[in-house]
Amino acid sequence: MKYDVRQLGLISNEEIAAGIFDMKLAYGENKIPVVCGQFAHVYVPGKSLRRPISVCDARNGVLRLVYQVKGEGTRIMSQMKPGASVDVLAPLGNGFRIQSGRRYALIGGGIGVPPMLYTAAKCEDPLVITGFRDASLVILQDDFRRAGAEPLLCTDNGSVGKKGFVTGLLREKMEQVDEICACGPLPMLRAIAELCKEFGKPCQVSLEERMACGVGACLVCAVRVQKNGEELMQHVCKNGPVFNAEEVVWNG
Repeated sequence: MKYDVRQLGLISNEEIAAGIFDMKLAYGENKIPVVCGQFAHVYVPGKSLRRPISVCDARNGVLRLVYQVKGEGTRIMSQMKPGASVDVLAPLGNGFRIQSGRRYALIGGGIGVPPMLYTAAKCEDPLVITGFRDASLVILQDDFRRAGAEPLLCTDNGSVGKKGFVTGLLREKMEQVDEICACGPLPMLRAIAELCKEFGKPCQVSLEERMACGVGACLVCAVRVQKNGEELMQHVCKNGPVFNAEEVVWNG
């Protein structure tokens, strides 16, 4: 894993939905070789630990991070103003493995939707399904359209789009795709993994765990996986965040 600490200029930092912010950082000539599904570790002034944020996009000289305010650290991030210098450790982790000639279903739930935008830009005619709790949290629909993908939208309460979970829409479309990539809440990922097993489709999932170092030096973000018939612990930050769904021990 190759990464570096970078001082990036803050272009904008706007609220695009209830408590969800869109941060755009300029990297200019210093191209950041980001693989879709990787993340950035952002230094927050006054905090000892960085905040891991999935890369939403990394094109045209702009690194885009879409994040949700969940605590003091992300609240401070949301108050950063354009023109500020932001200390970013990136790119980190292993992203989605996209192969040419295959049609992918890209499934995002809640704040797991942002990394699927850059993934969509790397795919050929992807099927995109996005799910949110309600209409107030819907993000990036127009961005997916500009990337050439028409997103299918569902909400838990039916306030916009189709009422229900992403798995319902995915089941309807499963025969149209070769492989699935997903990011979102753990129960959603578990349900998608079970659905993919039922249909015999390969599936990659991006897991989220609390992190400290972000580079595999500590033991905070360990998850249980199964390889070659043995269970072992791996780090979301270093070995993931993207794993093959069949390797994850979901009840571990």
